Amino acid sequence: MGHWWGDSPTHDPLVVWVSGEPGRYRFPVAAPICLAQNPEADALLSSSPLALLIGMVLDQQIPLEWAFTGPLTIANRLGRDLDAADLSTRDPEALAKVFATPPAVHRFPSSMAGRVQELCRIIVADYDGVPEHIWAGVKSGEELRKRIEALPGFGRHKARIFVALLGKQYGVRPRGWRAAAGDFGAAGSYLSVADIVDTASLTKVRDHKKQMKALAKSAEPPPKAPTR
Repeated sequence: MGHWWGDSPTHDPLVVWVSGEPGRYRFPVAAPICLAQNPEADALLSSSPLALLIGMVLDQQIPLEWAFTGPLTIANRLGRDLDAADLSTRDPEALAKVFATPPAVHRFPSSMAGRVQELCRIIVADYDGVPEHIWAGVKSGEELRKRIEALPGFGRHKARIFVALLGKQYGVRPRGWRAAAGDFGAAGSYLSVADIVDTASLTKVRDHKKQMKALAKSAEPPPKAPTR
């Protein structure tokens, strides 16, 4: 058995690294992941850190179930487990076809294929090709947020959500992780994918996003009357 994902073995034992099998984990206690709302896709998100990262990158301008099913679709089409080194060296045009084959992995398959490939190249160059090294051994939540924010497909907003997701559902809880996640780190909230654990919580998160959009729309200034 290897180390915990968190900074200390005193953290909740939710996620355990299987020694000698990079990217493969066992979850002895954690509740099942329910982001894709598809058992096979969610099982992959539970066992593969790279799948989780790719799902987060894809979670943009499409329904989240579609985004988080994407890693399974990619793996099935490649006929192998997801691997950063493998994806980083694939022919870009061929990889774009994998993303674009109906049903497409994303509504913008070519650009997302490039973004995922760039993510994998950074994982290879900066983290020895092991995705979990991004968060393994970080000393603080702020350090974790900065590492994630530097990845392709992540900005400050999405990085905070991912810190919250790692902390709430994957047991990655360095000192100050909730503060680094901002509002998304609050316990009992229903603000993002970090809070989705079943269909009921998915509905609550969607309701919150609808409310935020409605508030934003109501705050927009009225259109100016045409001038003569």
